[in-house]
Amino acid sequence: MKNKTILFLSNGHGEDTCNGEIIKQLLSLDSTVKIAAVPIVGEGQVYRRLGVPILTPTQTLPSGGFLYMNPFVFLKDITSGLIGLLCKQLQIIRKEVKEYDILMVTGDIVVAAIAYFTQKPYIIFLSAYSSYYEGKLNLGLILPYLLNHKRCLAVFTRDQFTAKDLQKQGIKKAQFVGTPMMDNLTPTKVNLNLDSNFTRVAILPGSRLPEALNNLKLLLKLVELIDNKSLQKIQFRVAAVPGLMVELDELALSLGWQHQSRTLISKTGLKVMCYCDSFADILNEADLVLGMAGTANEQAVGLGKPVITISGNGPAFTYRFAEAQLRLLGLSIQLIGTKPADDIILDKAAETVIQTLQNSDYLKSCLRNGEERMGKPGGSLKMAQFILENSKF
Repeated sequence: MKNKTILFLSNGHGEDTCNGEIIKQLLSLDSTVKIAAVPIVGEGQVYRRLGVPILTPTQTLPSGGFLYMNPFVFLKDITSGLIGLLCKQLQIIRKEVKEYDILMVTGDIVVAAIAYFTQKPYIIFLSAYSSYYEGKLNLGLILPYLLNHKRCLAVFTRDQFTAKDLQKQGIKKAQFVGTPMMDNLTPTKVNLNLDSNFTRVAILPGSRLPEALNNLKLLLKLVELIDNKSLQKIQFRVAAVPGLMVELDELALSLGWQHQSRTLISKTGLKVMCYCDSFADILNEADLVLGMAGTANEQAVGLGKPVITISGNGPAFTYRFAEAQLRLLGLSIQLIGTKPADDIILDKAAETVIQTLQNSDYLKSCLRNGEERMGKPGGSLKMAQFILENSKF
């Protein structure tokens, strides 16, 4: 009997991460399943780490997939080869897709449209959409057709509120089973050198370079202000991507800090320790999060953490993005300022951190809000089970 074959499509780092969690569960349920992937945006490092074959060329583009946040970056993507890359990807997908039983696509209308044109059955996780943004999703004219087509076997949403909204709009296949991004947060028990007598603050500067480096500079300035103002003993831990770790010497120099063995030391002697591949441990241990990230901020909220955020210069984590994230995630997020953070905004953010840590009622409400907005773990397993049950025709 022929092994089941599944092709994964995604268009963004967060989308790759979600598909990666589904793939892990698929392989745990059926190790003989044949899997391949096409990351429309970025290099697809999540797939590469899992050993999943990538069928098409990949490329990191200037927008990082955030065209809807800054349409002007679209021009940079074009000059960087966007059109040629997409054409090559579509040609290869069209040629290779006949070898696959079903497509699992995560993202927005782009991957939904590609899945539709393959003439194969497809399942979609609409990770890029939520009714929390505006109260009701505006699906336009094309997306409802793609979601209601007979070859679309299921429409998974990122929250229950969106599933109910889509059902009211006639998308009867819409359902919420949890979001895979909540399924990779099990601590690995790495030693973070934490003192149990200290309050613990996680720093999430994002994953895309060089933006993550610029974000971390802002967040470290904020950390200095917090340390100066707070009467509590606070320890800070940075969850960094590998590319950021190699920039710590230059980062410390630009701030007048020192760098010693993954530890950044401020002019007043405050130590901020940086860790790579310890994201889940840092997030689970945190009492509060300073976040300038997309998926990582959402995961923090899902774990019931209060998140204080400021906006940077982008291209991803701009004020527009942060404000949309505020609507998506609700009361757990506190966005300070309406422009890229300056000294006044940073000072206000520091005051907000101190006040938040003392507000026990608010901290409890973050726990309730996190589960409502992000759901419980287990979504990737349920999606994997659905894929296996529907991958033979």
